[in-house]
Amino acid sequence: MSSTGNGGGEERRAGSAGSAAARARLRRAARPAAPQPPAGRRRGGTVEAPDTVRPDHPAPTLAVADPGTRSGLRGRPARPFPGGPADVQGGQGTPAEGSLLDMLKVAIAILDTAGRVVLWSPAAEELLGWPNELLVGRRIDELIPDREQVTRIRAAIQDTLRQGRWAGHTELRDRDGLPVAVDARISLLVDGDGTPFLQVNMAEAAAVRAVERDLAVRDALFEQSPLGIAILDTDLRYTAVNRTLAEMNGVAPDDHVGRTTGETLPERAADEITAIQRQVLATGEPVIDVTLASPVTTRAGYRSISYSRMTDRSGRVLGISGTVMDVTERYRAVAKVEHARRRLSLLNEFGSRVGDLLDASRIAQELAGSVVPRLTDHSAVVLLQAVAHGDDLPRHGHDRRTSLLQLGTASVQDGPEVDVMLRRGARITFAEDSVCGRVLRTGVPELLSGAEQLEDVTYPGDPKMQAARDLGVHSMLVVPLRARGIVIGLLLVSRAGYREGFDRDDLAFTVELADRAGSSLDNARLYARERTAALTLQRTLLPQQVPQPTGVEVAYRYVPGSSGTEVGGDWFDVIPLPGDRTALVVGDVMGHGLRAAATMGRLRTAVRVLAALDLPPDVLLRHVHELADDLAQGPDEALLATCVYAVFDPATARLTVAKAGHIPPVLVVPGGDAGEPTRTGGPLPGGAGRILDLPSGAPLGVGGVPFESVELKIPEGSLLALCTDGLVESRDKDLDVGLGRLVTVLQEPHASIQAACEAVLDTMEQGREPDDVALLLARLGHGQAGTPTAGWTLPAEPTAVSRARRLVRATLVEWGVEELTDTAELLVSELVTNAVRYASAPIGVRLTLGETLLVEISDPLPDPPRERHAAEADEGGRGLELVHRLALRWGARAEGIGKVVWFEQALPGNESDGS
Repeated sequence: MSSTGNGGGEERRAGSAGSAAARARLRRAARPAAPQPPAGRRRGGTVEAPDTVRPDHPAPTLAVADPGTRSGLRGRPARPFPGGPADVQGGQGTPAEGSLLDMLKVAIAILDTAGRVVLWSPAAEELLGWPNELLVGRRIDELIPDREQVTRIRAAIQDTLRQGRWAGHTELRDRDGLPVAVDARISLLVDGDGTPFLQVNMAEAAAVRAVERDLAVRDALFEQSPLGIAILDTDLRYTAVNRTLAEMNGVAPDDHVGRTTGETLPERAADEITAIQRQVLATGEPVIDVTLASPVTTRAGYRSISYSRMTDRSGRVLGISGTVMDVTERYRAVAKVEHARRRLSLLNEFGSRVGDLLDASRIAQELAGSVVPRLTDHSAVVLLQAVAHGDDLPRHGHDRRTSLLQLGTASVQDGPEVDVMLRRGARITFAEDSVCGRVLRTGVPELLSGAEQLEDVTYPGDPKMQAARDLGVHSMLVVPLRARGIVIGLLLVSRAGYREGFDRDDLAFTVELADRAGSSLDNARLYARERTAALTLQRTLLPQQVPQPTGVEVAYRYVPGSSGTEVGGDWFDVIPLPGDRTALVVGDVMGHGLRAAATMGRLRTAVRVLAALDLPPDVLLRHVHELADDLAQGPDEALLATCVYAVFDPATARLTVAKAGHIPPVLVVPGGDAGEPTRTGGPLPGGAGRILDLPSGAPLGVGGVPFESVELKIPEGSLLALCTDGLVESRDKDLDVGLGRLVTVLQEPHASIQAACEAVLDTMEQGREPDDVALLLARLGHGQAGTPTAGWTLPAEPTAVSRARRLVRATLVEWGVEELTDTAELLVSELVTNAVRYASAPIGVRLTLGETLLVEISDPLPDPPRERHAAEADEGGRGLELVHRLALRWGARAEGIGKVVWFEQALPGNESDGS
């Protein structure tokens, strides 16, 4: 490196010697300090630097000279140097790494008054690349690239010697010859002998500018930020807050410093914030955007706080930083949206809960329960009695005589006061000029606040309002329930205690909810009215009195569908037939409502009329099917019905059954150890049950499948069960499961046939289809005990007529009813004559003496006899006409491949039965 100063070799040698002496003095300064020597020599007000340093001279102590009092600083006691052992991290003597000094490297050089380098620090070597051994003793001018800079540096040295310090910018040349812009600070140092030195602190100008820029940005953000910013140390005490946060807290910035949050903010709010600060400091996990209520009571609102832990570059925890943002408007906007969402959710929830309900009482209870506690503390739904019972709405205005029922109630608490105010089913009365009276008349809702307005809800002295006062009710809404412009009831909601009173938004929402409820309530009223009419029609069309025929004990149950569906077309019937026989019928018309009930009545009538013709079951079903078009609900709707028809003859103990797509019957035969089968009114012994295997047949109105009858021999005391599918069908189980359950119940012993009916109904599952149920049980016997019966088989010969007359006369005389012999002989003679004339096989004659005398003539010809009116000149053709005139009743029925013609005669003393 070439020198830019003046002077020859001797000057350089002298400089080198002076530099060596200076270095020796600085080395001694690094050793423990000795007692301070006398002050150095002064010449003309300036300090004279000694040329040499004596080996035995005490080590000097370096101090920064004050420009005005430099000489007075020499004897000042030494202070601990910053960064010494007391400031080392952890007290272990290891300097902290990654600090700001590592980022902004400060190079230090010591110069004598001539500008020669006495000491050159490692940081200076790193900054400029010049090693210490090459620069010590040389003038600093040699590192300056141009003469103008040299002149500035020399002037700076002189200024420092005069004033004690200098600061400025310059360029130095690194070892590669490239200029390096540095920011320099020169300070005057004086050793213990008064020898002056110059301490030069240098840092790369670009790095200094970057730090200054970062600090400026920090200051701008800290002071000008719209967010509140706080810096806290490891004791969670404020070290700095910006003005925004100070204004938020209502405390001056200086009053924050050194205090904790608990010492600055109200206790209740500070506890929550302090807990968050401790969590962040302990875990290092930041907390971001936590919304809390504003801790300052004078500025009610909400704040969003965020905290994160601060560490230096070495990882040492310095504290935490936090930002606070006023989010009151945002919170209120979000709260308003959430409030609207909850209200909409309540509307949707209520709609879904009552959407499939058709019971006004249940809808009223759902309405009352849906608003507690989300909208109110207590609620009541008051309805017109017409709505509750499915009657027509009144055409006149409401007055104090209007009958109101409180059908829905809900409350957040229980107690005697609640029972008085919200008694379900209570009849509500009111004065015409009361709030309830006005709302009923006008349909305009009212918002009541305060005890004075609440006094006027119903009538003075109402116990319900006294109970409301005892509960602390202070705000109430009285809202009309409307349907098609008519007020059909009231919704009363009230708040109590510390809860805020209702406002106009609450009133508007309650009106919307009430309007939706009003539509559902009116639908329930209309449905109840239609269902009542359908039930009335259906019950009118069902048998009003079920007979108890000879040899058969009958029990039945009819259960209408649940309130969630309309009445159906299920029906049953018990039809006495000639010869003490009985027809048992159960049917089901597809569909629900009035039309199904009306069709059921027409179908039942058709079956009864055809049963009077004594037709076999399969023939009867075929005739009913042929009437399907006439029995249908309308020209565009075909009849679709199922039916099972059974005929039991106690004399022969035979059961003939046919069905048209219906549930098969169940037969329970008494067990072998059941003893003598009991008759009417006795207990059922139980037994072995089975489902009768019958040809299914197509439902009536479908066609394409022939109907077939099955004849069974029935043991004495057997139980026959006929039912509709509503009893055994369910949504999630097979039909066989329901039929199996029915068989299981009927196999058990029961106290009576009526008790068996109840036991069967008790087994119906809750999840079954909500359809009508018709159940018909019949205990089948072999006729009344001791009933006289006689029968003969005669050949198809002319002699059979006279023989039949003799047998009939003798039998009636034996039975003690001689009064019947003349008429019986005449009618038997006519019927047997007809059979002999047309039949070629044996003829049967049977007499049965019961409540009437029954005479049956059977032959193998299937064609029934035809009654005709004979002319006066005709010799024959008057046989059936005689039977018609003289018999109580008569008829013909198919039996096997042939037929039976029968007639009845009234016993003596019962002739009026034939009128």
